[in-house]
Amino acid sequence: MTDLLFWFTAVILVYLVGGTALAVLARRLGVRSSADYYVAGYRLGGFLAAMTYAATTYSAFMMVGLVGLTYALGVSALGFELVYLLATLTLLSTLGPRLWAMARERGWVSPSEAVVDLTGSDSLGIALALTYLAALIPYTSAQVKGIGEIFAALGPGYWVGVAVATALIMLWVVLAGVWSVAVTDAFQGLWMIGSAAAFIVWLLGFSASRGLTPAEAFAAVDSAGLGSIWPATVFIGLTTPWAFFAVTNPQVLQRVFMPRDSGALKRMVYWFGVFGLAYTLLVTFAGVMARGLTASGVLEAIKSRDAVTPTLLTLAPHPLAAVVYVSIVAAAMSTANSIVLSVASSFVRDIYERRLGGTRPILVSNTAVAALAVTAAAIAWYRPSTIVDLSVLSSTLLLPAAAPTIAGAVRPGSLGRWGLAAFLVGEAVAWGGFVAYGARANTAAPVLGLPVPLIALIASLAVTLAGLFVSRGSR
Repeated sequence: MTDLLFWFTAVILVYLVGGTALAVLARRLGVRSSADYYVAGYRLGGFLAAMTYAATTYSAFMMVGLVGLTYALGVSALGFELVYLLATLTLLSTLGPRLWAMARERGWVSPSEAVVDLTGSDSLGIALALTYLAALIPYTSAQVKGIGEIFAALGPGYWVGVAVATALIMLWVVLAGVWSVAVTDAFQGLWMIGSAAAFIVWLLGFSASRGLTPAEAFAAVDSAGLGSIWPATVFIGLTTPWAFFAVTNPQVLQRVFMPRDSGALKRMVYWFGVFGLAYTLLVTFAGVMARGLTASGVLEAIKSRDAVTPTLLTLAPHPLAAVVYVSIVAAAMSTANSIVLSVASSFVRDIYERRLGGTRPILVSNTAVAALAVTAAAIAWYRPSTIVDLSVLSSTLLLPAAAPTIAGAVRPGSLGRWGLAAFLVGEAVAWGGFVAYGARANTAAPVLGLPVPLIALIASLAVTLAGLFVSRGSR
């Protein structure tokens, strides 16, 4: 056993035991109904609500993908991520209180039943549930695959990582539903931000010992031509789906229902903003320093973006490297847990309870979670290339829900079947872009120089506005 593998094994065991112990303790809070299982009975405090929102939102993309994106494309990566953060805070601050109040008044549990209630289109719930499967289960598989790749790189093996991830998804969710997820998310979120800060402290010291200052690293980014902004098509294509993430992705929309009172909701928004800004700055700074180390000759040029963080970790002390690797596992796990729980809620609430009149929601919920976790693992096991394509496209596939959801929040029940039409028109554009361009669908600009996600949003918005106009006229 290598020294790094020894430390990784020790740290991952601490993570597994600590997270499982917290999930077991969360079980004492009681899970007697689907509302308890999926939205914690609307009883989350501000801290737990903020941490589960943050940990769910920030996946392994940050410490791996965003570091590499900054290294390869420069500081525009920071702008890309800050657009997401600012847009999310704006939506949470404006629509959040309204959605939170309506969730209590109308008993919302699943995100799809909320959208059905907002738009007045019952069929939209089925369309959304199917889209969640198409967009988010492959994305969950990508998280599981990422954990498997870490285990493979460090020695235990790919299949061990996939098995560990799948077992934890089922165990931590089944123990107490979202209570388990929220408590373990707080644990994982603190691990993520703490390890990122420790990593930056080490990186600054290491760079200084090699004669590189942060100012020189930023100068290296600028001299490499990476200080300029991305082409407008690329920037808009990548940021448009993320700007509406808070109202289109079920795992985060559902979290708006959970705070116990308006004060907890405000604290959730505030602390999520603090976490998001700090984590984004830390991660992008790591990418800048890595570019500076390459420019100064300490590192060779790194061709693969996803290899930037692993390359830096080969230079770090093994205990720190192990802690950072486990933070990447934690980020992937928190996202996978939350997605599986939200997707399951749409089927249990909208089909089993509302349409079939089911009376054993907890049993069915546990079964649905296990089935979805195993499905995600099965896809990840074979490492199909389509996972990458669908992961890139997932946010765009969910984007057509933005216009009808926001319109419904402003004027509840005013769209009716226009809500379904708006969603389907946007979906047709998104899927058409995927068929034509594959993984490049988010940045391809087939019409008047407009990227596919923006076209999908405009198409959905046009039908939504038409529906509002018609419904207003009929009144």
